[in-house]
Formats: sequence, structure tokens, C-alpha cells
Amino acid sequence: MTPLWTAREIANATGGTASADFNVDGVTFDSREVIGGELFVAMRGDAADGHDFVETAQQRGAAGCLVERPVDGPHVRVADSFRGLQALGVAARARAKGATIIGVTGSVGKTGTKEALRRAFQRMAPDNTHWSVKSYNNHTGVPLSLARMPADSRYGVFEMGMNHSGEIAALTRMVRPHVALVTWVANAHIEYLGSEEAIAAAKSEIFEGVERGGTAVWPIDNPHAALLKTRAEELELKSLSFGWGTGADVRCISALFNPGGTALIADVAGEILHLTIGMAGRHWVSNALGVLATVKAAGGDIAEAGLALAELKGLTGRGARITVPVDGGTATVIDESYNANPVSMAAALAVLGQQSGRRLAILGEMRELGPESHVLHAGMAAAVAEAGIAELALVGPQMAALKVDGAAMLPDAEAATRWAQALLRPGDTLLVKGSNGVGLSRVVTALQADRA
Repeated sequence: MTPLWTAREIANATGGTASADFNVDGVTFDSREVIGGELFVAMRGDAADGHDFVETAQQRGAAGCLVERPVDGPHVRVADSFRGLQALGVAARARAKGATIIGVTGSVGKTGTKEALRRAFQRMAPDNTHWSVKSYNNHTGVPLSLARMPADSRYGVFEMGMNHSGEIAALTRMVRPHVALVTWVANAHIEYLGSEEAIAAAKSEIFEGVERGGTAVWPIDNPHAALLKTRAEELELKSLSFGWGTGADVRCISALFNPGGTALIADVAGEILHLTIGMAGRHWVSNALGVLATVKAAGGDIAEAGLALAELKGLTGRGARITVPVDGGTATVIDESYNANPVSMAAALAVLGQQSGRRLAILGEMRELGPESHVLHAGMAAAVAEAGIAELALVGPQMAALKVDGAAMLPDAEAATRWAQALLRPGDTLLVKGSNGVGLSRVVTALQADRA
């Protein structure tokens, strides 16, 4: 089997010096991820120095290390391990000459859409599709994901995130996508950027790295569609819009919603496609149209993309439906615990409102909303009312702005777990949604553990 990297290739890519010949089959900067055969990148961080974990990585089976100082065992020594990882990612992108590269960003939906895209391309190239795992979408996650890409990849799907202006510009120049998708623009991270217009401009940075002749894919229904379109035109990119609007290149003809998904008829740049989306909610129609537009722009098979969308079920922390035991039967938990902003919170509440039986919700505060946080939290009242929630718990001090009669104000995830355990009945559906820092994933984990 061809190795992912040889010691010589790593040294050439990073400008480092190899201590010995070795081959690696993976790359990681977390010693806990080492299972055998990886390159362990020892990076210095604010909280820890990766060099302190070199011995652990070696004991777990790392084939070699990328380091800044001499260590025992096979290694490549560089001046700066982080810069070395970036250089390795750039080299991986350069050598994947036969790959079609997709870049994905957006205020909401980017990880779920990335997963749908990778599954679509996997149907076309099962053994030669590469993608960024988890939410590896920042200044360390993107070069790591690139460095893991095999040279013979046919498709590569990379997620890019940001908190500040300029961050996506740096990432997209490493990824150099052939197709760049913006899923949606909303007020996530507005604390750092000041306005939605600034967020839209920051998201549009993804178009700056698109290869010549490439395509920008953007949502026509978004309030900032004109900015996205203009930026694509300024960069002389092909442009493909998607959405519900009549002017969209990829648009919804009809959508039949049900609690477990949506039956969709779409016009994909002149091709009519009937499909089912395995995820529920109007927001997933938009995501699905973005997927179809991206696959079309990449020259892929939209029918295969439709099948992939049908097979897509809930992702952990992003809509997974989990059956949990309660006295006398079972209840359903909708796990949306990974993150939250006003747009995604409203979308999750709309999905909850489609469910039969008694509906409950644990809603955690939405962070990084800046000076408008109080107003934005208070503004969720209408979406909560429309969901028809029988029992509601609000977690975190910022949630105090959301005034709902009868809601329980709880301090943390542990209190929310006790609340859910006390109230859940057979046939109930519980939505768990909040910013990742609130830790509501612990509620889901605890309720699952109750199976024992």
C-alpha cells in the first residue's frame, strides 16, 4: 500500500530534516488519536506543548513525529511545527492534481452540508473521496485535513470557519477549491465582526481562493445574496445560485414536509430531480439545494447526490434523533447540542413543532452575539410559541432575556439533565439545543446512559 507520506516527502514539504527513513499513513496533532502509523505533529499551544506528548504518541504507535527540537525516535525537525503542518497541507493540495476540491463555509449548516457532500461524492468515488472530519475548519484543522488527503484523491471536501475577518481568506488560499459554497449568512460570531454585512463579507472570502474557471455557489434567498454575487463576479468566477426564489439556478419546485424528512422536487439548472431529504426542516431544503448546486458545479452526478441526501440521517449534535428509555416506554431526543445562533435555533424549534405527541425543549444560551445578545435571545419567543412546547427549560444567564411563562431557568447541563429525567414520558420528543460551550451534549449523553 502506498504510504500517505514518506519521511523524505515530509522533509521536502516542510523544509525540515529527517532523522531516519519512515512512512506514515495518517497525520494528527492529538496524541490521543494515535492508533498506529501516524505522523504526530508536536505543536506548541497556549495550554500545552505537543512535545510533552511525543513519548505518549510513540508508545501508541506513531510512525514518526514533526518536531521543533530533537527527540528520540524517527522524526522530522522543523523551525516551527505549526508552520510545518501548514506547509504539509499546502503540499498535499499541490500533489492532488486529479482531485476536484470543494470548499464549504456559512454561518449555519456548513458541517451538515459538508457531510452530505462527502457522502454524495463517496457514491461516485468510494475509495477516493477525502473530507475534513468533525469540525476541523480553523487555522489548525484545515491544514491538518489537507495533510491527510491522499495524492490519488478524486474529490476533497473541506469545511472552513471563522470568528474574524481575514481568517477564511487565509484558509481558502491553502485549500484552493474548484467550487466554493456559502450555505447561509446569519449573525453568528457577530460579537467579533460587528454586523451581518461584515459577516457576509468575511464568508465571501472563500471565493478568493477559488481556482481559475471555478464556481461560486451561494444562497439567493439570503439578505446578503447581492454581496455574494458581486464578489463572485469581481473575482471572475462562474456563479451558481440556489434557493426558493424564482431566479435561482437550483431551486425548489415543491417540498412536502414531514417529521422525519422532506420530499423535494428540484430544478437543478434545468434538470428536474425528485428526491427525499433524510433530515427534517425547511432549512434542510436550503442545504440540500446547496449540495445539488455544488455537485452540479463539480461535474458530479446529481442523482447520486439525491440518493446521498435520502440516506443522510441525524448527525451527532446536529439533528440526530435518539431513542431513550423512560418509565413505561421510550422518548425521542433531537440532539442539536453542538451549537446555536438565532437562525439555527429557530430552525430547530420549527422541526420540533412538526413532531407528534408532547414536545419538550432544553434551550441553552447562544454565545458570541455581542451587544445585541439580549435582543436576539428575547426575539426567540415567537419561535418557541409556534413550536407548541409543553415543558421548557432555559440554561445559562443570557437565556433570562427569553420570557416564556412557566419556563424553568436552570444553571447548567447537570440541572437540565435532572429536569429531563423527571419530566420525560413515553412518546415525548425533547429538543436539546444550545451553544457548544453550554455543554448540553452532556444531557444527551446522560439520557442515553439511562438505557443501562
